[in-house]
Amino acid sequence: MTIQLQGKIALVTGSSSGIGRQIAETLAAAGASVAVHYRKGKEEAEAAAAEMIRAGGKAAAFYADVTKIEEMAVMVEEIQTQLGGTIDILVNNAGDLIQRVTNAEMTEEHYMRVMDVNLKSCVFLSKLVIPGMTAKGAGKIINLTSVAAHDGGGPGASIYAASKAAVITYSKGLAKELAPQGINVNCMSPGFIGHTSFHATHTSDEGRKATIAKIPLGREGTPQDVADTALFLASSLSDYLTGETIEINGGLFMR
Repeated sequence: MTIQLQGKIALVTGSSSGIGRQIAETLAAAGASVAVHYRKGKEEAEAAAAEMIRAGGKAAAFYADVTKIEEMAVMVEEIQTQLGGTIDILVNNAGDLIQRVTNAEMTEEHYMRVMDVNLKSCVFLSKLVIPGMTAKGAGKIINLTSVAAHDGGGPGASIYAASKAAVITYSKGLAKELAPQGINVNCMSPGFIGHTSFHATHTSDEGRKATIAKIPLGREGTPQDVADTALFLASSLSDYLTGETIEINGGLFMR
């Protein structure tokens, strides 16, 4: 079976590189018109969109700081104008650990930065796309969480872990709220996914090797592993699935 997303408009936040870019490329390859979002990587986002177009898809790059409601609203309006319709698929991928900070060193500024990029972005981008989805009686919202939401994360990551746990709980509540409108809300929870700037920035080579040694499937994940799950959740194959969290970790964490 080939998954087809023709006629759908998808917004993938944080999609100029890494997991987000792979999700965007995978949705575009399935026929969706994809909004490639960036905050810092303008050239990378434009290059990603151009690559999707060369491959026969439809895509464009859009800027916003997803910790600022006004900028998110402007971006959604621009996407709807440029891509010719309301958003059918929202993938809230943007997020960050920012840096490892112990609770003894925690500042309000760090706390707010982490919570805003990981949770506030999900809440208010979802709010912005809900009217269009409700008008159509259908929509898919996919929120990225993390295995850290279950185990508290590594050293100095407690607030990051808490923000990702909040995403799971928020998604369950939103799923109940939107189910009568035909809108599905689910989470993806990646484990150790290699080839990303996240681990290049925050994980030592020693830590990487130690983590991989614990994975039952014997390897780190890839961005494509996450993108394949996103494709399933964005498609009609997941129409009877809502309020769930899919673990993508090779067996590292089993519920």
